[in-house]
Amino acid sequence: MTWTQAAFGRITLGLTALGLVILLALGVGLVWLVQETRSYASAVVATQQIRVTAGEVLSSLQDAETGQRGFLLTDDPSYLAPYIAARAQLPQELDRLAAQVTADGGQLPPQIELRGTIEAKLAELQQSLELAEAGDREAALAVVRGGRGQILMDQVRNQIAGVEQRTAIRQQQRSANLEGAGQLLMYGAILGLLLIALVSFGTLRAARSYTRDLEAAQAALQRANSSLEQRVATRTGSLMAANEEIQRFAYIVSHDLRAPLVNVMGFTQELETAIVAVRGLMERAEAEAPALVTQDVREAVREDIPEAIGFIRSSTNRMDRLIGAILALSREGRRRLVAEPVPLQPLLEGLSNSLQHQLDAAGAELRLQPPFPTLQTDRLALEQILGNLLDNAVKYLDPARPGRIMVRARRESGLHALDVVDNGRGIAERDHARVFELFRRSGPQDKPGEGIGLAHVRALARRMGGDIRLASRLGEGSVFTLLLPDALPAPDTDMANAPQLEDQPA
Repeated sequence: MTWTQAAFGRITLGLTALGLVILLALGVGLVWLVQETRSYASAVVATQQIRVTAGEVLSSLQDAETGQRGFLLTDDPSYLAPYIAARAQLPQELDRLAAQVTADGGQLPPQIELRGTIEAKLAELQQSLELAEAGDREAALAVVRGGRGQILMDQVRNQIAGVEQRTAIRQQQRSANLEGAGQLLMYGAILGLLLIALVSFGTLRAARSYTRDLEAAQAALQRANSSLEQRVATRTGSLMAANEEIQRFAYIVSHDLRAPLVNVMGFTQELETAIVAVRGLMERAEAEAPALVTQDVREAVREDIPEAIGFIRSSTNRMDRLIGAILALSREGRRRLVAEPVPLQPLLEGLSNSLQHQLDAAGAELRLQPPFPTLQTDRLALEQILGNLLDNAVKYLDPARPGRIMVRARRESGLHALDVVDNGRGIAERDHARVFELFRRSGPQDKPGEGIGLAHVRALARRMGGDIRLASRLGEGSVFTLLLPDALPAPDTDMANAPQLEDQPA
C-alpha cells in the first residue's frame, strides 16, 4: 500500500499506544506481585512468631511442671522458682499467642480451649503443691501418680500442635496463591513481551514501508523539481521578455502619442490666435453693418468657440500629463536598482525638512519615532517611496483638526516595517485596493494629481523585495505600512542588460 503521512502517523500512534498499554499492564502486574510477595513474607514472619510463642507457652508450662516435681521430690523451696516464673509469664504468652493467631487469620475458639487446658494443668500443679506444703506428701504424690497431669500435658501439646498445624495450612495456601500469582504474571509477561515484539515489528515494518514510499516520493519530487526549474526558467524568461516588450510598447506608444498631441496643442494655439482676429472682424462688422452679424455668429465667436478651445486645451494638457507619467513609469521601471547602505534616520529628516513649509502652512506636525534601521537598498527608490507617502499624508490632512503625522519602524515577519501614520481624511475601505491602481484615486478630487503616485510606490516596493499595505478608516486617518527586506534582492540580469530607451523629440 502507499503510505500517506496522516496514515503513517495514525498507525504509529496506535501501535505506540498499544505498546504503552501493554507496558502499563506489566507494570501493574509487577506491582501486584510485589505486594503479594510482601504479604507472603509478612505471613511467614507471623507464622514463625506464632511457632515461637507456642513454643514459649509449652516451655513455660514444662518449667512449671519441672518445678512442681522437684519440690515434691526434695521438699526444697528453691525448686519452686521456675514454677512461680512460669505462672507469671503464661498469661502474657497466651494473650500474645491469641493476638498473633487472630491477626494471622486464625479462629479464637482453639485459643480459648488451649487456655482452659493450661489453666486446668496449672490448677493440678497448684493442688499438689498445696497438699505438699500442708505436710500431706502422700496425697500430693497421689495427685501426680493419678495421671491427670500427664493427660492435661498431652492435651496441651496436641492443642499447640493443632495451632501450628492450622498456621502451617494457611501458610501453604498463601504459598500456593503466591506461586499461582507468579505463574500468572509470568505467563502475562511472556504474552506482553510477545505483543510488544509484534507491535515493534509492526511499527518497524510500517516505518520501513513509509520510508520507502517517502524516498520514492522524494526521488519523484527531485525529478519533478529538475524539470520544474527548467520550466520556471523558461517561463521566467518569457515573462521577462513580455515585461520588457510591455515597457518598450508603453514607452513607444506614449512617445508616439505625444507627437500628434503636440500638433493638437499647436493648432489649438493657432485657433485661439485666429479667434481673436475673427472676434475683431465681428466687432468691426457690428459697428459698420450690424445687419450682417447674426446672433448665432455672435454666440459662436464669443462663447461657443472659446469654450470649445478651453475644453480642448484642458483635455490636451491632462493627456500630456498622463503621457508624461507613463513615460516616467516606463523609465523608472527600466532603471537598475543599486544596493547601498541607506540609514533611514537622516533620509527621513531630509524629507521632513523639505516638507516643513507645507507643514507650517497646514499647521501640522511631522514626528519621527526612532530608532530607525540602516537598509542595504536603493536610495533613490526608497526616497521616492517615502517622499510620496509623506507628501500624500500632508496633502490629504483634515483641515477640521490639527494635523499629526508620525513615522516609526519595527520588525514584522523577518522584514522591516515602516509605518506612516496620519490623522487625515482617511480612505474608505472599498477604496483600499483601488488607490494602488494606476490612474485611480479615492475621495473628493480637490487636490492635484493623476493617480500615479501610489501605483508607482507599490511597483517600486515590490521591485525592492517588499510590499506596501494600507489600513484606514474614513474620517479617522490612515496607516501606510512599507515592508522591506534587510538587503535588496539580486538584480535581474536581463533587466540590467536591457537597452535603455531615450526620449526622442516629438
